[in-house]
Formats: sequence, C-alpha cells, structure tokens
Amino acid sequence: MPLQNAPSGDSSGVGGAPLVVIGDALLDQDMTGVVRRISPEAPVPVVDQLEASYRPGGAGLAAALGTRHSRPVVLVTALAGDERGVALAGLLSGCGIRVLDLGLAGSTPVKSRIRADQQSLLMLSEQPPVPGRIGRQLSQAECGIIAGAAAVLVSDYGGGVARQPSVRAVLSEVAAHVPVVWDIHPAGPAPVPGVRLVTPNAREAETLAASVTGQTLSADIDRARLLLAEWRSASVAVTRGSAGAVLVDGQDSLPLVVPARAIRGDSCGAGDCFAVTVAALLAEGCLVSEAVTGAVEAAARFVAAGGPASVTAAVAAAGVPVPATVSLVSAAGSQVCPGTVGPGEGARIAAETRAAGGLVVATSGCFDILHAGHVAMLGQARTLGDCLIVCLNDDDSVRRLKGDDRPIVSAQDRASVLAALAVVDAVVIFGEDRPDRALREIRPDVYVKGGDYRIDEVLEAPLVASWGGQTVVLPYFERWSTTQMINKIAQRG
Repeated sequence: MPLQNAPSGDSSGVGGAPLVVIGDALLDQDMTGVVRRISPEAPVPVVDQLEASYRPGGAGLAAALGTRHSRPVVLVTALAGDERGVALAGLLSGCGIRVLDLGLAGSTPVKSRIRADQQSLLMLSEQPPVPGRIGRQLSQAECGIIAGAAAVLVSDYGGGVARQPSVRAVLSEVAAHVPVVWDIHPAGPAPVPGVRLVTPNAREAETLAASVTGQTLSADIDRARLLLAEWRSASVAVTRGSAGAVLVDGQDSLPLVVPARAIRGDSCGAGDCFAVTVAALLAEGCLVSEAVTGAVEAAARFVAAGGPASVTAAVAAAGVPVPATVSLVSAAGSQVCPGTVGPGEGARIAAETRAAGGLVVATSGCFDILHAGHVAMLGQARTLGDCLIVCLNDDDSVRRLKGDDRPIVSAQDRASVLAALAVVDAVVIFGEDRPDRALREIRPDVYVKGGDYRIDEVLEAPLVASWGGQTVVLPYFERWSTTQMINKIAQRG
C-alpha cells in the first residue's frame, strides 16, 4: 500500500512521534498460590489459595513495557471478540496504549503460569492449533501512523500479524527511513529486507540457522552472520539469556559482545523487554551498539525486579511502570537513555520508603557539570531522610533557564552520573521549568534546595506544604559554581 500524506505520527495526544509495536498480542494469566505439602498421589506440589492476575502478553507485553519511555505507544495487533479478547483490550487501554485492531476470527491465545514462592511451577498454553484469520488490511491512515513512527518494533509470536500483506508492505516502505527492530519467531515470516536490527534468541537462531552446530559464542556469531546475509538486514543481535547478547552489523565487522550482569529471577518476558528497549533507544538516535548495550542492562533489571510478575502488579495499579533496581527514571517529556525506566518509579520508591516507616527527601536542579558542591549538598540532603530522589531539568528546560549555550552535559549523562552516587536513590527527569508534576508524584516529606535561597523564594514550597511536606534550604557552598567553572574553562581555552 503506497504511503501518501502520512501524518506526523503524534497519534495519542502526547507530544512526539510514537513508538509503534506490531505483532500478536496474548493474554497472560498468573495463578499464584501457596505450597505447604506434596501430593500423596504423586510427587508434585499441592498449590492452595490460588489467586489470578492478568497482564498483556506477547506483543502486548512489549507495548506495555514500551510505555515506560517518554513517547506514545501504538500497538498494531489483531484481537478476538471473545470475553478474553475484550479483557485484553481493556488491559491494553489501561496501560495507555493506542490499539489499531485488525480483528481476529478465532479465540484469544492465553498463556497461564502456576506460581508459588515467586517461582513458576507449570505453564499452560491455550492456543488454537491453527492461528485465527486476521479480519482486515491496514487502512491508509494507519499506514501513515506507522510511517510517522520514531521507531517500529515487530514483535512476532507466530500468530499471523507480521505475515499480513498490508503490514509487510508498509514495513518494506518505511524500513528505509524509520528504525525497524524485528523480534522474530520461528513460526513467523522472515523480516522484510532493510530492517535495522533482528533479535533472535540463541534457541531461535539455532533453529533458523540449522547448518551451524554448537551452543558456543562462536556458533552464535556464525549464526548471526548467516542470518544477516539471508535476511538482508543491517544487523543481527542474538540474545543469549544470562550471557547477554552478541551483535553483528556486517560480514567483515568485529562482533560486539555485551555481557549481562549475573541476575537471578524470572526471565519470562526479558526478550520483550530487550527488544522494545532497543527500539526506544534507536528512536532517540542511539547507535545500534548503544541500543543493544542499554537493552541488555534493561533486561537484567527487568528480571531482577521480578520479570512479568512486576508488570502484573503494575497493571493492577492501572499503569505499567516497570520496577527496577537501578535508580534512573524518566518522567513525561524526558529523553530516554540506557537504564531509563518508567515515570512511576520515583513514586514507587517513595511509597516503599514510607511503607517501611521512612522519610522521603527530594531535591531539584540542573546539575550541569557535577562538582564537589553538588556532591556535598546531596550528601547532606540524604542525611535528612531515608531516600533521596533528585528531580533533574531536561536539556530544553535548562536552555530556557540558563541560556542557549547550556547545558554543557546532556540530561542522560547528568542523570547517569547522579544515579551513580551512593546517596542518590532515584533520578527523575522533568521537562517543565519547575518540578511540580514530579513532586506531586513523589510527595516528599522533605524538599531540599541548595544555595542562598530564602524560603519565600522557593516557589515549590507551597506545593510541598499542601501535603504536609517541609521545604528546607541547605548552606550555600560558595567555593563551587558551575558558571565559574565554565568561565574558567573558557578562559583557559
């Protein structure tokens, strides 16, 4: 289908071109209970007190994880009209995802896991022996939304969406100018030529490149090179579970091996987390190597945080912030960088601190060229409570406040440095001139400003007071000044 008069891609009322996910959505169900005994009839655990919880699965999970990034998410999928399909549609809508539903003549695929003590005991798959028939082609307007995407992830689960003719036609056209990531499935079609990255896992690569034998790193590299030539893609990354990933972006180039941190936890959904993170980082202009590196770390954090169980809890709370052990957070309007997690993370850390009887401390600022004065102030702020959340101006707001020649250091780098400090528990990037929205989410007990402010000059003080919080000013460190440091560097230059 030729693309004509494609819209800008801002399709959800949120600024910015969307992240588009295309693929087969499933309904995931967790049946969680308690094991206290082994059955006398067979050596199997008896699970009592089962409680069911639900979340989007397949491409739906990838889209839900995509909502942690600072742009709208559009999911192109095919939903059945049965009761489970209606429930799945409601879950997707509740996650803030715009769904372009092609319709599915059949039943909703369901994957159920029986869990106890944070472990999966059994997985049940309810999928029709033959995938249901997809109801319609993409419309011209829907093709325009895909063409206007910041990036596209094809999350193929073998259900037929990636094989649909109008989907393949538009992907063939947009691959030349939009980053397309293809998370392939052995039962699905080959990627269209020219996609930016294909992401088989090691088992899928072994199936798809059967002529290469062995489970070594060298074998995975050989498979990646073979599949790169077969698919005519720009690059192939074979994900290797706890061993990380290996990236090949040319037959003559050296492969990039990205190790993963040693993490114990539920790895279900880690591949979806990896793929959507790659797509989101490519949308922000990262190199493929940077995106793969960031996605390996994001997948490790996802597993450490409980994997899909953490997403289930977030869906139950009518949102999909992805809990993580890393403390770098992106609020609405912020840039996305490796390690960035959803806008609710700061609020989650604050809530956990309060639940443990602790005090939440927050501060805000540009922190351009972090210096010893900043570090001293942050250290003092941390002593006032049990967690410290830093609200960080993004690049545009710094320019508005400081001038066109600032910031010197980008928001993602400033956030990374701040998050590495032991005294900082979370960093929330905000795009407004004042951090009011971030503060409303966090609701700190103590709000700290460093410098020579009077309390009536801290414009956020009335807001913090509205929930009983206290605004304080720490001593001004006259010895250190970002502006003076910049001037000194310029004079020496």
